Amino acid sequence: MPKGIYNVPDAINEPVLSYAPGTKEREQVLATFKEMYNSTVDVPLYIGKEEIRTGKTKTINPPFDHKKTVGTYHEAEKEHVEKAISTALEARKAWASMKWEQRASIFLKAADLIAGPYRAKINAATMIAQAKTVHQAEIDAACEFIDFLRFNVEYMTQLYAEQPVSSDGIWNRMEHRPLEGFIYAITPFNFTAIAGNLPSSAALMGNVVVWKPSPHQMYSANVVMEVFKLAGLPDGVINMVSGDAAMISDIVFENPDFAGIHYTGSTAVFNAIWSKIGQNMGKGIYKTYPRIVGETGGKDFVIAHPSSNPEQVATALARGAFEFQGQKCSAASRAYIPKSIWGAVKDKLTKDVASMKMGSPEDLSNFLSSVIHEGSFDKLAKYIDNAKGAKDAEIIIGGNYDKSVGYFVDATVIETTNPHYETMETELFGPVLTVYVYEDEKWDETLELVDSTSPYALTGAVFSQDRYAIEQATKALENCAGNFYINDKPTGAVVGQQPFGGARLSGTNDKAGSILNLLRWVSPRTIKETFVPPTDYRYPFLGE
Repeated sequence: MPKGIYNVPDAINEPVLSYAPGTKEREQVLATFKEMYNSTVDVPLYIGKEEIRTGKTKTINPPFDHKKTVGTYHEAEKEHVEKAISTALEARKAWASMKWEQRASIFLKAADLIAGPYRAKINAATMIAQAKTVHQAEIDAACEFIDFLRFNVEYMTQLYAEQPVSSDGIWNRMEHRPLEGFIYAITPFNFTAIAGNLPSSAALMGNVVVWKPSPHQMYSANVVMEVFKLAGLPDGVINMVSGDAAMISDIVFENPDFAGIHYTGSTAVFNAIWSKIGQNMGKGIYKTYPRIVGETGGKDFVIAHPSSNPEQVATALARGAFEFQGQKCSAASRAYIPKSIWGAVKDKLTKDVASMKMGSPEDLSNFLSSVIHEGSFDKLAKYIDNAKGAKDAEIIIGGNYDKSVGYFVDATVIETTNPHYETMETELFGPVLTVYVYEDEKWDETLELVDSTSPYALTGAVFSQDRYAIEQATKALENCAGNFYINDKPTGAVVGQQPFGGARLSGTNDKAGSILNLLRWVSPRTIKETFVPPTDYRYPFLGE
């Protein structure tokens, strides 16, 4: 037990550096980018104290220059996954009983490492292999990751401090035990912060983790593991494996000690995971009901009221749809604009997009870079080509694509007369925005349309200068966005300010960046202590 009741440092959101010309951070990140881009890394499996290189490798290629190789990563075989699980379970014996303030110190140190000596490295890695501009890397790999680490420590102490009431002669208390077994973390390519948070939030609460990063995020995942090790995370607490996703998952889900999954990725994969866990529960495989926590897809909307400011709407669409090439699960991908302001919105949006430069993230004047891989490129190209030949849709901005050097897709806007046109309903995960122009007097019907169009419910935004309209939209769209924005773009959630997650087919809405998420990684135990136990079984009502 701790020999004091400790206060952790107050969690404050990490300031976003500007990277403006002449700044120190700009010089550092460009120098680090150049050094890393002109060298290669060899990313192993991290299992316990071992760095395992299986010899079964795949190359790491920047998506904006796919003929360039910046490294390789090693893929696991069955025995490596089994070893990762057994290593994690062995590490649990010491980790689960470690004092909470010691666990806290490790992740607070990791946050300071990223804020300081590792900032340029983790940002450059994210720029190189995930094709993020320096600003997108900064708000993700640096600031959001730092915020997750610091705020989670603060939330942990708040959770531990929440205690039941006691009565005369009785002391009631609550302890929050780590789950019995190990956690499986599956993380996506698009946010380095998510990749770091999903395993570390569970580990902070005393759990041990088998972590499978996306194959398209291995470059920055390697930096995450480097930081965790330097921060003093004991061997075996977080074990990183890569390779065939189905093989790895099958082994994990067949293990009796599987206690929970922390997932961000596609809805289809999450549905399959849920089904597999359910089938195994029917077989009596697990020791406990596994926790299932997931954030999946989105078909995120912007709806503008006729009272909206057209310039504000256009700016929200330009940023919300095209930052990081639209590869955010929160990205604006469908918009509903009233006819009366559409001309002004269209004019500004057209000018804004025309001014956006595209290319390598090393050129800090570029607003756009490439999409993540060829599969994504081909999918987007198909939908763009379909729009070019559609009777009920036309491309009004962009529409070009080229993968000869990198997987570049222009920022593209499709205008449709059909509110159920395919790109109004299908998640594309790229820089394609579809706009439906509605008659001003059909505001009420359009709200119903927004709510009923998509099976997802992740993010959405309403623009209006009419407070009655804002109140109406907030109520009408109550269930179709877990993160709802008023007069702002539907992206850019900040830890501690806008806890993130959606419902419907967008996930379990366990709100990363809040205490709610940490509750999923503990199993509470109530302890009642009676100081002077009774010595007679008889109650007063039995008296004569």
